[in-house]
Amino acid sequence: MADKLTRIAIVSHDKCKPKKCRQECKKSCPVVRMGKLCIEVTSQCKIAWISETLCIGCGICIKKCPFGALSIVNLPSNLEKETTHRYCANAFKLHRLPIPRPGEVLGLVGTNGIGKSTALKILAGKQKPNLGKYDDPPDWQEILTYFRGSELQNYFTKILEDDLKAIIKPQYVDQIPKAAKGTVGTILDRKDETGTQTIVCQQLDLSHLRERNVEDLSGGELQRFACAVVCIQKADIFMFDEPSSYLDVKQRLKAAITIRSLINPDRYIIVVEHDLSVLDYLSDFICCLYGVPSAYGVVTMPFSVREGINIFLDGYVPTENLRFRDASLVFKVAETANEEEVKKMCMYKYPGMRKKMGEFELSIVAGEFTDSEIMVMLGENGEVPVLNVSYKPQKISPKSTGSVRQLLHEKIRDAYTHPQFVTDVMKPLQIENIIDQEVQTLSGGELQRVALALCLGKPADVYLIDEPSAYLDSEQRLMAARVVKRFILHAKKTAFVVEHDFIMATYLADRVIVFDGIPSRCTVANSPQTLLAGMNKFLSQLEITFRRDPNNYRPRINKLNSIKDVEQKKSGNYFFLDD
Repeated sequence: MADKLTRIAIVSHDKCKPKKCRQECKKSCPVVRMGKLCIEVTSQCKIAWISETLCIGCGICIKKCPFGALSIVNLPSNLEKETTHRYCANAFKLHRLPIPRPGEVLGLVGTNGIGKSTALKILAGKQKPNLGKYDDPPDWQEILTYFRGSELQNYFTKILEDDLKAIIKPQYVDQIPKAAKGTVGTILDRKDETGTQTIVCQQLDLSHLRERNVEDLSGGELQRFACAVVCIQKADIFMFDEPSSYLDVKQRLKAAITIRSLINPDRYIIVVEHDLSVLDYLSDFICCLYGVPSAYGVVTMPFSVREGINIFLDGYVPTENLRFRDASLVFKVAETANEEEVKKMCMYKYPGMRKKMGEFELSIVAGEFTDSEIMVMLGENGEVPVLNVSYKPQKISPKSTGSVRQLLHEKIRDAYTHPQFVTDVMKPLQIENIIDQEVQTLSGGELQRVALALCLGKPADVYLIDEPSAYLDSEQRLMAARVVKRFILHAKKTAFVVEHDFIMATYLADRVIVFDGIPSRCTVANSPQTLLAGMNKFLSQLEITFRRDPNNYRPRINKLNSIKDVEQKKSGNYFFLDD
């Protein structure tokens, strides 16, 4: 009997359409045929209902469902009791909660759809945890009794007594202009409760934007503005949901330093971040989340920063003796194919150029590139002119009204059914899972994957890809990097990638183009250099040094003025490639 409760059934609200099918799930279920009500659905229902106690996990209904709306997930047997929250029957459930500590920064790391935002809502007091009893939610007294003896008991008691005020920096900053109207300066003046806005604006480079309207800000400017608005308010709990998307490497570190400047013995700071090098720099300790996206998520106990990130990459939690991913993620430096394997067919040279756009001037130093090669462009945010090639923009705003399938059919009809393209791009990006959804309803990460598939599916000689990692989680970033790499190799084409996630940039790059100068004024694009020389040049401008983790070779930022940092700056090695 014990193993019956450790199975959960998930019915997707978007995909289940009883009015359009013949209720195949119910007709094929062996338990229903025996006369028990395991699956209940009629053509008038909005959604099917599956009894988790009666389900035997045969998986027939999953195969029979024409819309792929069902999934039956077996839970690790030690998770029967520790349910923190469940939205409704046959929906996502979260086990355990991260434990914040005052005076320290807690980092949360995990894939998309695994409960990080749910955990933030609960810890902010915006969502009452129902301990899995969605049909009969417990009162607060019961919840406090449940958390008795853990650090969360005091935490929730304070939230109940209104002792703790929480502020969340939202995940999708591109929605801010819809909610906030006016100039940057007036909004900051209105929100300023601590009198620190001048310092915060200097740290986040916002001083020159005070007169600008919020709707005229670019992605990176919106992100910095959102962080500033949170930092200048008085609160006890600060939560940052992905504070680094759209920011360049320099701004990411400035944002990290600004967030760390909030540390105070009485304050709780929680950060959700997918750029692992920034998370490493920001946090004091880390909780990993694992599970099955949109089915269940489990929060681990807190680990030290290095250990926590390595556990996430390794896919194995030693304290629970549990493996949650088949393969561990290892960062070797750009895995270039051997020279003999790839015959470089043609060499393209380009001359030195100058281009003026309004006040902005770009000077380009002459250089060359070959096919089957990926160039990563490193520099600060500012505009880059676009050539007539296949281009994936930085901000993705869906104009298409149909489903993803219609969009792919319309734009890249030949590519998206081609077997090579399916194995190289469609499968790894998991486009199949979202192919029948409306484009307008997709989340940021799903849109990003569709945009990447559309860009690579268009026949071109040069592919320009602007920030392929925005809104993707750490696993998907590596997957996207592999997809771009493999596609460029097989198609014998060239890609120019603008990427600010440092780990992803080092993984992708065959060679590097460094941009120097003043953002939005005048910039010089240098000729392509090797990965080591380019990274050294770029990092010496930013005055940051990196070391490599001995376990999985991921780049880690050295803390400013640490022994390693000083040593590497003296010897001029800002970036290490030793495997």
